[in-house]
Amino acid sequence: MTEGFTRASSPVAAEDALRQDLARGDAVIESVGPVLRHLLSSEDHSVFRDEIVAATRGMLTDLTRQLLEGLAAEGNPTDQNAELSAALVERLVGEPELLVHVHALALEVQLALRLEARLGLDPVVSPLLQALLASSDEHVSALAMGLVAAQARFVQNQRRMQLPLGELPGDLLHRVLIAFRDVVSGQDTAERCEAAVRSAFDESRSRLGLLSRLVTGMGGGATAGLSLGHAGGAIFLTALSQASGEEREKVALIVSQEQLTRLALALRAAGINPDGIVQQLEILQPDARLQAYLEHLGTDQAATLLAQSALNRLG
Repeated sequence: MTEGFTRASSPVAAEDALRQDLARGDAVIESVGPVLRHLLSSEDHSVFRDEIVAATRGMLTDLTRQLLEGLAAEGNPTDQNAELSAALVERLVGEPELLVHVHALALEVQLALRLEARLGLDPVVSPLLQALLASSDEHVSALAMGLVAAQARFVQNQRRMQLPLGELPGDLLHRVLIAFRDVVSGQDTAERCEAAVRSAFDESRSRLGLLSRLVTGMGGGATAGLSLGHAGGAIFLTALSQASGEEREKVALIVSQEQLTRLALALRAAGINPDGIVQQLEILQPDARLQAYLEHLGTDQAATLLAQSALNRLG
């Protein structure tokens, strides 16, 4: 979906136009979860031709595979694995927050590939990440080095439609393990498998954990992360999420759907000036136009409009 910016004759009319654009975007994005759940639950495999849906399904299946392999490692017979796998995948499809997260990861890779095709941007090492690698601050350079390795693994895993359990946010890993516990209830080996997964988990060392720590550590310099062409998709999504208060998954949806009004407001809420906003929008949509009245829209007003959007009920 693409959105245009229409002229408005007054500040009041301008704000009304923004609200209307956001409402149209809400209608599209709010349908994503239900439609995706329907596609993933369908027995007709032809619906998985879309690469994003296929990648989402693949990652849920991979989470299931890891848990069942852990179960087998604890001595559980494998003769029921096919049945357990189907039941667990079905259960995970029914976890809205997990589904939104996994879907957003697939969209993130799509964004990286678009930036590579359009700007020649490496999907692993962006110019900003290269600069951080050369930082004289050993802590920053070490974080950057860790992120390069994590980003390389992420891109490779996405090509294989895989998602390591340790790369999930902590609250989602907990949901996955609760679902696992319910599906294989009553087995001592399941408890040992769950305990092993939990003991090995360290969210701060995950790719998303490294991204969060790196952007937070940049302090005032985090504004550099709000440039798609300089920061790359991964850092951009994290930086815009932190600066605007939008969840990272929602930012990925905004960008992938080319919800230009919402993206412009998020960037404005993050403190980016109109010229900077135009530069970001033109990367995604070369003929994007920014209304003149947006120049007079304050960061607080932009944040308020976003907070009132129905998209904040996503999931």
